[in-house]
Amino acid sequence: MQFVSTSGKIEKLSTPCLILPVFSKGSQAKLTETFDQAHDGQIAETLKRGDASGKAGNTLLIQMPASCATKRVLLVGLGEQGKTNAEDFKKAVSASMNALKSLPIASICSTLASAEVSEKGSEWKVRQLVLKSHEALYQYNQTLTTSAPDAYALETCQILADDNIDEDTIEQTANTASSIANGIAAAKKLSDLPGNICTPSYLADTATAMGEQYSSLNVNILDEADMEKLGMGSLLSVSRGSRQPAKLITMEHKGGATSQKPIVIVGKGLTFDAGGISIKPSSGMDEMKYDMCGGASVFGVMQMCSELNLPINVVGIVPSSENLPDGDANKPGDIVTSMAGLTIEILNTDAEGRLILCDALTYAAKFKPDVVIDIATLTGACVVALGKHATGLLANNDELADELLAAGKKADDKAWQLPLWDEYKPQLKSNFADLANIGGPAGGTITAACFLSRFTEDYTWAHLDIAGTAWKSGSEKGATGRPVHMLSQFILDRC
Repeated sequence: MQFVSTSGKIEKLSTPCLILPVFSKGSQAKLTETFDQAHDGQIAETLKRGDASGKAGNTLLIQMPASCATKRVLLVGLGEQGKTNAEDFKKAVSASMNALKSLPIASICSTLASAEVSEKGSEWKVRQLVLKSHEALYQYNQTLTTSAPDAYALETCQILADDNIDEDTIEQTANTASSIANGIAAAKKLSDLPGNICTPSYLADTATAMGEQYSSLNVNILDEADMEKLGMGSLLSVSRGSRQPAKLITMEHKGGATSQKPIVIVGKGLTFDAGGISIKPSSGMDEMKYDMCGGASVFGVMQMCSELNLPINVVGIVPSSENLPDGDANKPGDIVTSMAGLTIEILNTDAEGRLILCDALTYAAKFKPDVVIDIATLTGACVVALGKHATGLLANNDELADELLAAGKKADDKAWQLPLWDEYKPQLKSNFADLANIGGPAGGTITAACFLSRFTEDYTWAHLDIAGTAWKSGSEKGATGRPVHMLSQFILDRC
């Protein structure tokens, strides 16, 4: 859906549906009262009868008289006047889209951005209006046939300018937010696809198509022979158990000066993870198609950068493979040699994400990066530690960590920093190799990051463990698109 600005007197707006805020207590919004006074007080009477409560997220659709240029009015509750908070506003936006998306209308006009939200400005409201609307309208339908949901008719949402925000600011903010939303949707679509469709080769083809679409994006794909020449024995050991060949996908957005050091983001792209010889329990294994959400988020961020043609250099790297049991698969006790020359004893073949990431992180150094950030659904321990609400963050540089934490807070895509202390590193000691690929059950998220840190000593680096935040299980099963918004905000702040 496209978001555009509009202006004019609210009582004379011509639209199939006008979205107006209402409150459960206190006076009503000025725009709502102005519209109501021009149309015989229908809204006031509706509120008086209790048909609309004004509670945050409550909605009521009113049909207007045939003579009215506004054909419908959707009343959306924002809680108590003067006490609307960020969650109330986001709930109201989502509710408004859920109430309207099944109607046979192509255009709507929203005035929600005119409502006051505690500690939030107009640009924040416009961005959330766009992002939460896109989220409500997202549909997975790639593999659905007779049960596929009907396509939504909504095409355009007008955002009414007021005294606090002009049309140009609305257009610019909505344009940025739409590109972020498109990146989130792209990440979700890739992550939601089944493993028999979204293979490493499928991801490589998707990247190639993106490179053809955006002139700022250069794409390079390394196959297994190329990786073998580079000595990526750790990454290639994971793909040995699969019939699908591994791919190392690189996407370079060249928007800045040639002398500008790039931001490099590296995303784990395990398109399916059965655990290998250390096979996972069968219950819930279908969800392990989501083990490439880190890689999918790289695709989403690179799409955002390219759509906006940001004046900055960003490199996205996605090491992609499957992890399956086979006669040639990694075995517990095997020792492999990484691109960095370090030998690794594989104590658990289900700790494979770090095996493909370590070679990709070594490869990242060739771009002479300013910073490197890896994103991975890496450890169940992170879900135990932080649940589904916060992404785990570990870094070898506190300034970079602080930047990411601030970006996450600003984007409402939060992270929480865990320690990366030397005291944890002895847990990775091996009697037969330079390091083991697991460090035992204690501090599993931290020891996984300690493993990766051995391959990032030459540059500034941060690790995002999204095992808890990238995916929803149960009746809402599907990808969230996190942390595309956090990373997008991080890059926008650097621009």
